[in-house]
Amino acid sequence: MTNGIMTKNGRDNAGFGLFLLWGFLVLAGILTAGGGCSGKQEALELYIDGVMLRQLDQNQLAAEKLNSVVEIDNKFWLAYSLLGEVYDELRDYEASAAAYERATALNPTSFKDYFNLGRVYRIMKKFSLAVKAYVKACELNPQHFEAHLYTAQTYYQMRDYEGALAYGRRAEELDPNVGEVQKLLGNIYDSRGDYEQAIRSYKRSLEIDGNDVAVMTALATAYLQSERYEPAKELLTEVVQREPDNNSAYQHLAYCHLRLNELDAAIESYSRALMIDEKDWQSARGLGVAYMLKGLGTGDEALKAKAVEQWRLSLAIRPDQPRGDKLIELIKKYSK
Repeated sequence: MTNGIMTKNGRDNAGFGLFLLWGFLVLAGILTAGGGCSGKQEALELYIDGVMLRQLDQNQLAAEKLNSVVEIDNKFWLAYSLLGEVYDELRDYEASAAAYERATALNPTSFKDYFNLGRVYRIMKKFSLAVKAYVKACELNPQHFEAHLYTAQTYYQMRDYEGALAYGRRAEELDPNVGEVQKLLGNIYDSRGDYEQAIRSYKRSLEIDGNDVAVMTALATAYLQSERYEPAKELLTEVVQREPDNNSAYQHLAYCHLRLNELDAAIESYSRALMIDEKDWQSARGLGVAYMLKGLGTGDEALKAKAVEQWRLSLAIRPDQPRGDKLIELIKKYSK
């Protein structure tokens, strides 16, 4: 792949043969230095068997061979490295991580093993261990795009937005034309409350990848946070046209209409959101607000009653909602 991006398990098919050849040469040197002792010779033969089984996707058999290798020679880092790959394919992530940990301890300059260790820990949701491995991979290969992207993503999952931003910016430096990076930066800026920067990053992501609904929604939300309701409404209108069952988009669109004093449109959108998800307490609450504002403006008592009904529904769905006490006060005030 381009941009220094590896395939799964941190290796590419074209380079794997060279990697094995280099490994065999290293092993040959070890055997020569050790006088060709039978134990190391047996370990080498078992390792070669393991490699061939791995290439044939016989991963369980490969794991058995490679475990035999490390029983004979517990400093055979290539065997531990390959064990990490094999256990990863078998989805035994604990064993995979243990193998990669041993490989990195034996060869602390192995970018591939740190990179793969980070990936496995991330799958296991052990984010602090994942980021530690990824950071080391980035130190070993400062030009590797994917390593920096994954480090940024992992920091973001940890809600460490400073770390996420540092590595996200570095990924952007390495390749500014990847929509996934711009989306991630948008998410980071949004989480930091820097909505203008978030808007710029989301726009750039859309320029690169086209109208991705998730990015459009995120951009609209950033517009809402910065009180730019017209562009938010425009985006969300397109989102619900493309995804007519998108509850969240209808909820946000209704809020835009509400803030723009487009009460009929707000009522329609909140109602649609509730049709999609009858447990949407926020839309029930918003619908009550829209009904009440229209009722106060027209003097229509029936609309006020509908508002109270929706507020009661909202509280029934989520009694502990934020500012629920305020809602209770409004219900008391407008109930007959």
